[in-house]
Amino acid sequence: MKRTWLLGFGFFSISITWALYNAFVPFFLDPYLKSAALIGFMMTIDNYFALFLQPWIGNKSDRTVSRFGKRMPYLLIGMPLAAVFIVLIPFHTSLITLVLFMVLMNLAMSIYRSPTIALMPDITPEAFRTKANGIINFMGGVGAIIAFGAGSVLYNANPSFPFLAASIVTLLSMLILYKYVREKRDALIPVTAAPQRIKLRGELDRTTVLLLAAIFFWFVSYQGVEALFTLYGKHHMGLEESVSAFSLTFFSLFFVLFAIPSGWLGNRYGKKKMILIGIIGLFLVFAAIPLIDTVLLLRVMLGLGGICWACININSYPFVVSIGSERSIGTRTGLYYLVSSLAAISSPPLLGLMIDQFGYGSLFICASGGMLLALLFLLLVKHDGKTVQAAPEVTQHTGG
Repeated sequence: MKRTWLLGFGFFSISITWALYNAFVPFFLDPYLKSAALIGFMMTIDNYFALFLQPWIGNKSDRTVSRFGKRMPYLLIGMPLAAVFIVLIPFHTSLITLVLFMVLMNLAMSIYRSPTIALMPDITPEAFRTKANGIINFMGGVGAIIAFGAGSVLYNANPSFPFLAASIVTLLSMLILYKYVREKRDALIPVTAAPQRIKLRGELDRTTVLLLAAIFFWFVSYQGVEALFTLYGKHHMGLEESVSAFSLTFFSLFFVLFAIPSGWLGNRYGKKKMILIGIIGLFLVFAAIPLIDTVLLLRVMLGLGGICWACININSYPFVVSIGSERSIGTRTGLYYLVSSLAAISSPPLLGLMIDQFGYGSLFICASGGMLLALLFLLLVKHDGKTVQAAPEVTQHTGG
């Protein structure tokens, strides 16, 4: 488990960068664009590039053989580039330069995001992956807390400080991963083995498609709320920008506190069961928030939402991986991020349009509707998330 904690630094850097991006970039766009729908669209334009890169890079990393391993070459290229472009964002001089830096940063992150996440199942046996995912998401949650908490303080001091901090964290995380995670030593399948071609279409069986559909709809709800919540707090509840951003800390805090227990519970009782509990709970939270008019109650509900999101998020990625073979981990990681990117593309502009038409209160009504659709598709999945369907193939590849 020591390697899992070290691997968590990769997810830590990704989470802290995304949290800062979603919390503060809308404020940079606000002076140029007065429409919530346009801001929502601009917050997702980079995902159109990620949409094609994530599955392709995940698939390509499955077949990569180098002296650094299968995944590490993508980290060594993407992380330094992302560190440069995240620093440049607050120094934009126009809408054009702002969008350019946003796109370049997210393109750089697309290079290493799937390979970083795929490292976890690469070095972790199936029986421990849900727990391991809880650990790396714990690290990611800590990053989000730092982003929303300390990031708010840094933003008040100077809008560029949070982005500079994220850049430094990204570079330090890369050095830690490069030094302590050795794929040729730690991987369950030797990275020097002859690579096999994995077809994306071959991974899309009925169970996987239904699960990916559920993932899409719960990410529609989550991504829309995350991207537009700071504006919701500012315009609907009358909160200061820093107070609105800091309120998200409570969602992240309780996500972190429940990340490891959620992985343990998913391993014991089944991933599907824990995800169902999380979806129902988050639906109730999102449905209740429009009725709240105080910061205290808002933060209580966000804390409950963080617990529910842990039940969903900790168990979903290991669920997707467990349905396939050990040879397709990178490909399935790419598929997982493909649907999350689709949600990130469609959700903020769609929910922003609803806000333009019906006001900011409609944000959480739409989000709760997305959770209901996710519940419907997940109920159609027959796999319980506890047994491993691909056990014979896994045993053959791992030499067990």
